[in-house]
Amino acid sequence: MTHPARSAQSADLPNASDEEYSLPCAEALLAGTLALMTGYVQACCDSHRAAMGHKIVTNLQLLGQADVFTPHFRTMLCNLQSRWVQQCGPGRAEPVTAALSAAEQRRALWVAAPEVVQ
Repeated sequence: MTHPARSAQSADLPNASDEEYSLPCAEALLAGTLALMTGYVQACCDSHRAAMGHKIVTNLQLLGQADVFTPHFRTMLCNLQSRWVQQCGPGRAEPVTAALSAAEQRRALWVAAPEVVQ
């Protein structure tokens, strides 16, 4: 028989499975992108930062094409991607810029997102 105090203590201890997640693909990609954004801000080495920035732009492009998100959320992702393209520099993101222009053309009838969100 298990002692009640021991079972309560073992429930409070961190478990390796507490850090494991099972997410749908789009959510996993979004979570990974947010983690990359955090790493980008905290990176101490410019070479790592450049690689993370490129991956962030690529991930935002993939997320913007995912059908699981609403059209408004995809528009926000497209706008966010264009800001990350500017952040990472034009030389590293030229192929993505062409794809972004095509995505923007498909969304031409949508209402543009405001420059600043309060």
